[in-house]
Amino acid sequence: MATFPSITQGYGATKNSSPKIRTAQFNDGYMHRIKFGQNIDPKIWDLSWVNITEVNADSIEAFLEARADDGASFDWTPPDSSTAYKWICLSWVKTIPYVNKATIQATFQQVFEP
Repeated sequence: MATFPSITQGYGATKNSSPKIRTAQFNDGYMHRIKFGQNIDPKIWDLSWVNITEVNADSIEAFLEARADDGASFDWTPPDSSTAYKWICLSWVKTIPYVNKATIQATFQQVFEP
């Protein structure tokens, strides 16, 4: 299993949650809610590595491209956790704002695999 490179992301990371809940609405106004599935709340992180070196940016991009090519998930520890989970990268963008500096913005989605 591949582990994401240990290059610290910048501040401003955003974690999104959308629990999978099914509802049934009744005529008397009562609403019944039930969780749908086993892993009902996968997290999605929007991350930025701002003004990092080109070498670090190339390392991140090569890692993400390799995972996209082989369709594999990777281990990554979110900033609000001390535990690594499995992720896929939905998309990423690399910009070069200055000479020898780059910014990468990526979206990681949590997956539930053995």
